[in-house]
Amino acid sequence: MMIGINAAAAVKQPRTGVEEYTYQLIKHLTMLTEAREHRFLLYLPVEARRMKAGETEVIVNLSTSFRSAQGISPEQASRSRAAGASKANLFDFPLPLNFEIKILRWPLPFLWTQIRLAWEMWRRKPDVLFIPVHILPFGAPKNSVATIHGLEYEYFPKDYSLWRRLYLRWSTKRAARRAKKLIAVSESTKNDLIKFYGADAGKIEVVYHGVNFSNPSLPLLNLRGGEIHPNPPFQKEGEISPLNLRGSEGELCKPYILYIGRIETKKNIQGILETYKILKEQYNIPHELILAGAPGYGYDNLKFKIANLKLKITEIGYIDEATKWQLFSKADVFLFPSFYEGFGLPVLEAQSAGVPVVISYNSSLPEIAGEGALFVNPLNPAQIAEAVKSIIDDKILRDRLIKLGFENVKRFSWEKCARETLDTLLNYKSFTNITNKNL
Repeated sequence: MMIGINAAAAVKQPRTGVEEYTYQLIKHLTMLTEAREHRFLLYLPVEARRMKAGETEVIVNLSTSFRSAQGISPEQASRSRAAGASKANLFDFPLPLNFEIKILRWPLPFLWTQIRLAWEMWRRKPDVLFIPVHILPFGAPKNSVATIHGLEYEYFPKDYSLWRRLYLRWSTKRAARRAKKLIAVSESTKNDLIKFYGADAGKIEVVYHGVNFSNPSLPLLNLRGGEIHPNPPFQKEGEISPLNLRGSEGELCKPYILYIGRIETKKNIQGILETYKILKEQYNIPHELILAGAPGYGYDNLKFKIANLKLKITEIGYIDEATKWQLFSKADVFLFPSFYEGFGLPVLEAQSAGVPVVISYNSSLPEIAGEGALFVNPLNPAQIAEAVKSIIDDKILRDRLIKLGFENVKRFSWEKCARETLDTLLNYKSFTNITNKNL
């Protein structure tokens, strides 16, 4: 079967949210044995081609390492490529022979999905089209599957421009109505689709994200006083280097409370600031507060409030993967009292890094965090501060949350996400007019 995937988000930089989801999903689909029976066509905009040297429309990646592992000779690889195809690879992982990249040229920086990808669907429809970012092109095949990541704009309409809100509502409604199957990233998101758009519950599959972490059953001593802690991803044991957040002023040495995510209103940054004020003034904790993430809606107002608090708050902006795991490695508490999360990946990342978590009891967060977190009312800074203080003071509670967090993250993996997604795409009973011409 030919499976088409809108892979545009997977090559965007920096990767956050849906970009990370699309990237990891495609990467782990390439690793599944059961995926080898099918062909995958990865659609990318011309902007992606410009990131590399490839100049042809169809690029099939046949890396030497993959050919060697599969016992494929260079001659066989050459014959399998379309005439004139390049060896250029737009991903940082090898693509098997049954994965092809198709660059769809388009002169504008917008409307690629609705016009250029739509035109491709009119010309050459795949058996099944998978849309990881919910926006179906016009003329999408009847056998289309779309992933819905969350309906934040319905709960916080003022955080979006009128045009953005209308577009998100229209595109999500259209996907809910026209896609043969929907993938929701949580039961909470599934319930929102039913609540707001009357989506058919029978065509919604819940497939959780994965999480990047090393084996939590292989702990090592961390830098935070000797408690157990798994290897952070992208680092090897013994290679945790000091994190310098002060430039020429030196390394950050004091204990800290950590938040990672967009610095915006709906993430409840205001509540975090009020909580931290209570922790400093009433409990006199020595901890600093680190806010790591790109600016979002309401940032200017939040920045003004941060400056006026005159407390030990460090804002470091967007961070790369290595910096993220260094921050996790020394954090005493991960504070995430968000007002809404379609999934809440940072919570799992914190748990996998052995950091106790304080989060809101709303949306998908209880579902995702399991028992490995302290839950709070995001509108009650005093309660949030009490939860944070209890983790700082109570080692038994702290160790219990770390252990439960390790157990919880075992429920999530990108391999599982890829396998369940593929199962949804291959659900023949739900699809119509599937042919065998591509098998």
